[in-house]
Amino acid sequence: MEMNREEIIAWLLEGDAAIQYQTRRNLLHEDPVALSGLRDKIAEEGWGRAFLERQQPDGHWGRAFYQPKWTSSHYTLLDLRNLCAPATPEIEKALELILATAIGPDGGVNPSKDIKQSDVCLNGMFLNYACYFGTEEEKLKSVVDFILSQQLPDGGSNCRLNRSGARHSSVHSTLSVLEGIREYIAAGYAYRLDELKKMESEGQEFLLRHRLYKSDHTGAIIHPSFLKLVYPPRWRYDILRALDYFQNALFPYDERLQDALDVLKQKRLPDGRWKTQAHHPGEVHFLMEQAGKPSRWNTLRCLRVLAYYDRDA
Repeated sequence: MEMNREEIIAWLLEGDAAIQYQTRRNLLHEDPVALSGLRDKIAEEGWGRAFLERQQPDGHWGRAFYQPKWTSSHYTLLDLRNLCAPATPEIEKALELILATAIGPDGGVNPSKDIKQSDVCLNGMFLNYACYFGTEEEKLKSVVDFILSQQLPDGGSNCRLNRSGARHSSVHSTLSVLEGIREYIAAGYAYRLDELKKMESEGQEFLLRHRLYKSDHTGAIIHPSFLKLVYPPRWRYDILRALDYFQNALFPYDERLQDALDVLKQKRLPDGRWKTQAHHPGEVHFLMEQAGKPSRWNTLRCLRVLAYYDRDA
């Protein structure tokens, strides 16, 4: 039986504090100031608290900054950012540790002792959560410089550019960079802001030329995984993550988004919700949701995308 919107909202509001907060903020459009107490709860209970409690005494999660996937500091901080957790002493300690120990020779954040070239995809993700949690601008300048140095002529980014000379951008890298730039803009930083805005605009155009998931030459689906709705997405690209970025950036409707929007609507379950189709394999602290079952994360994200772009949703 199909659930109406009010029933789906009620179901979302039975979920974790992070789901409650984003449902009230994005779907019910409640005043963010009035929601500050609920946002604080994200760090005090449920998933947010469970992530924070798994921090090691040295300040890292897992076995340091980037190992293993997905329990390292990097991916835990990305999870906490996507929960919309407030900055906590645990988060600040980890960020200070990363900035003190993991800046590479090229200015990017680099967890490797052997590979001298930083990874632009990783740096986009880092910029995303570092800006969200309020890292001071001075400490981000070399990361910004590195990201700007990695743009390709087609407008996007590819983590292989500075390693093996990639000539075509990757949707994975491009979206991670776009999310980082968007958070930098939202946080009110000023350093090289106009250049980052230009890079964002050109990166958006790169994804739109591909209608988010198609070859710009043949129209064929680039990879079937791009149509799978997976949460958490980690570094991997999919159309829901891309559409959620575009609505978060308040990007106006563009006809080139429509194919991806149609796929989202086709994936809606008969009861009006969406499921998590899979999980990316790897070590995890815990599962937030079971694959193959109705997902609060994906239902929330699909509803806010469709509420922004599709009045008939």
